[in-house]
Amino acid sequence: MIERFYLKDFLSFKEVELNMACGLVVFTGPSGSGKSILMNSILASLGASSCEASLCESSVTWQLDSENSGIENDEINIFKHIKKEKSRYFINNQSVSKKSMGLLNSKYLRHLSLKDFSDFENENLISILDDRIEHKSANISALKVEYKDTFLSFKKLKSELAKIEEEEKKIVELKEFASFEIKKIEDISPRIGEDEELLEIKRELSKKEKVLESISQAYTIFDNEYKISLTLDLLDTQSAFFDDAMNELRTVLDNAQEKFSALDDIDVEEILNRIEELSGLKRRYGSIEEALNYKEQKKRELAEYENIEFVKNDLEKKYGVLEKKIKNLAQKLTDLRLDEVSFFNKDLNKYLKELYLREATVTLKESEYNSYGKDEISLKLNNTELQKVSTGEFNRLRLSILALKSEYMNQNGGVLMLDEIDANLSGEESMSVAKVLRQLSKHFQIFVISHQPQLTSMGDQHFLVYKEQNSSHVKELNFENRVDEIARIISGESISKEAKKFAKELLEASAGVL
Repeated sequence: MIERFYLKDFLSFKEVELNMACGLVVFTGPSGSGKSILMNSILASLGASSCEASLCESSVTWQLDSENSGIENDEINIFKHIKKEKSRYFINNQSVSKKSMGLLNSKYLRHLSLKDFSDFENENLISILDDRIEHKSANISALKVEYKDTFLSFKKLKSELAKIEEEEKKIVELKEFASFEIKKIEDISPRIGEDEELLEIKRELSKKEKVLESISQAYTIFDNEYKISLTLDLLDTQSAFFDDAMNELRTVLDNAQEKFSALDDIDVEEILNRIEELSGLKRRYGSIEEALNYKEQKKRELAEYENIEFVKNDLEKKYGVLEKKIKNLAQKLTDLRLDEVSFFNKDLNKYLKELYLREATVTLKESEYNSYGKDEISLKLNNTELQKVSTGEFNRLRLSILALKSEYMNQNGGVLMLDEIDANLSGEESMSVAKVLRQLSKHFQIFVISHQPQLTSMGDQHFLVYKEQNSSHVKELNFENRVDEIARIISGESISKEAKKFAKELLEASAGVL
């Protein structure tokens, strides 16, 4: 509920602070006093409307979705709209967007003055019908859970099967492509590190002639080797170190000559072509290793393509089992709903009769399977589509639906905002609306602007909106004040004794309804 509302500097309102009660909260006052402006500012404080107030703020008892919103819950959560150069929105002093604030309050706040069809959406009507069945027979709850779990598994399996069938349509093309990619890499048959080896060979080939020529010239050193040995002997110096060095040099030159002479058998053109092939793979795949990994991936895909028929057959068997189960469970839900829909229709029309509306026709028809079955509720007012009924009839029909829903509610339903729902109604019609709102107020906090004494008398809390010296004010009325205000509504500014008597009788009768 909204526990407190504060408004500052909005049109004719300088400052307003209201402490709200549970139940039915009624706002009355002369025309032009600012009732609709006040209602709009309450909506604006919650991000459900816009206004030019410098500050409007609501303190609420709603639990916020902290996990998704990132806003921590306080014992009382404060929604705030500040307007200076631009509008800014805050929850618990944390800045949020208007859209985010609207999403957070959407679970708790509903403005019934708008022609909103959400109450007539099939899922909501089915939910009301199922709550009635649950109240009479507890087996539908477990049945709905089993059905929903089965439906979700069925939906997932159906998606997998559709994907396979889609792949199957292009399986030939996919297989050909995978085989082509595999063959292209296998034809080259690369080895990891082969490209570096070939580049080294290329570098050696490029200097082969120069190296061999240099080796040939170096060999001349051995022509005078014996002279060095003879000189060392004459000097009585051991020649072993020289012999070892020369032998080591001879080995190095022999090995080098053998290595480069072996390159004579290598086809340079073949080496260059091989390097180009490997370079092509590297340009496409990044490296030889990545090319080989890609080949293995395509081999696995090819195996999956070859196996797709087996997988499809397995999925089709599971699909058949789940489809049969879905139909069986959905039919059980339908049977339970068909048994209840006539009572739903009867009780709805009781409310409609109280509200002086034409009878409604509620029927159950088959629709596509979804998470709550295969049933769709069709609702018409005297065989008229809902889109074609008047706004007044539409809103009273919504009240009837909400009243049906509230019969089995075990928790607070949030806040309903109503703007002159009893406008242009007769006294009897206004009283009927008041009685339905009184029932709803057991489960909702309801803010309503009224110009009728019947609805006004039913309020759990009554605020008067009035003007003094072109400035709008709001005050909560006690019993005696309420008698005077209801008498004013009945007879105008010149309050008669009869009007005052009738007003008192209405309030006393209302107190007896509590």
